[in-house]
Amino acid sequence: MSQARTEKRGAAGLSRFARRLLREWRRRGWRTHDERVLVAVSGGADSTALLLALAELTGAGLLYVELTAAHLDHGLRDVRAEVDARWVEELARAHGLACVSGRADVTGMARERRDNLEQAARRARYEFLASAARERGAHAVLVAHTLDDQAETVLLRLLRGSGAEGLGGMAAERMLEERREVDAGGGGEVFLRRPLLSWARRTETEEYCRARGVEPRADEMNDDEAYARVRVRRRLLPLLETFNPRAAEALSRAAGMLREDSAALDALAAALLEEARPETESSGTERAEEGAWPLRVGALVAASASVRRRALRLWLARGRGDLRRISQANLLGVERLCEGERGGRVAELPGGSRVERRRSLLTFRREG
Repeated sequence: MSQARTEKRGAAGLSRFARRLLREWRRRGWRTHDERVLVAVSGGADSTALLLALAELTGAGLLYVELTAAHLDHGLRDVRAEVDARWVEELARAHGLACVSGRADVTGMARERRDNLEQAARRARYEFLASAARERGAHAVLVAHTLDDQAETVLLRLLRGSGAEGLGGMAAERMLEERREVDAGGGGEVFLRRPLLSWARRTETEEYCRARGVEPRADEMNDDEAYARVRVRRRLLPLLETFNPRAAEALSRAAGMLREDSAALDALAAALLEEARPETESSGTERAEEGAWPLRVGALVAASASVRRRALRLWLARGRGDLRRISQANLLGVERLCEGERGGRVAELPGGSRVERRRSLLTFRREG
């Protein structure tokens, strides 16, 4: 029997949710064969639905990928978290899948890195997923963010005054990390993918779980209005839906257009950094930090403000490794170094790094 006929027979009995997932998978051009995939599963409806639908597709012979469930206990919920971890392990086992589990001290991480709990939990989660992917030889990590999550993210960033980059929301795919080792599976990158992001609503994941006879775990923190995201979910988004019943879809659509605009700005910013790079870099005081070579002020001043600021953000990210705790005020402080002719000025940055203006050059310096 041909592969096409096999796929047709397999698709005939698929649920609507699994069919839509398969359509998105193919639309993104993700590999359907010989791929190792890690699936982040909290036990909630969204991630449970994603795992069940993937198991449905592999069982129907429409995806030939090796699935592994991954569950992280954030160390915030005591014995309930242990029950959740066992539940996820049993769910995976019931579908013939492996499961890897981990535990993080998010409270300690937040204190050490001066993050809030949400930021620390996110950081811990992606560090765990990257590590688990390395151990399993997986080249893709799937997370179950839905269209509702995208709408909430856009609203939160709008309230914080984000620009186009932030208002573009979450990407359906981005690199999670670059692996130095090349394992038997080949390739060096690990990609983070969000296959539910552009189409699945939270109500759909809940309905699909019920249809499969699975009762997902409930996390009381998702109902705690001490968290801004929960207030947006329970108060703000329902209010917006009184103006437009499809407000979440509209926000997601706007985010997609802004991501395209942001990508165009990124390309212009990267070109500006190359243009501003001195033709020769001396080996003395103008030593470049990795990825953050000195910049010619003249080239920066000649660019438009939007491209210049985007280029400076990219430059700082390359020098520091990330933009954590870099505010708009920090960015404007660096930009002000481009004004006038006077050198010998410094813009201090969080974490001890700084930018110096020396004659006609901006130079990035790490702490120490």
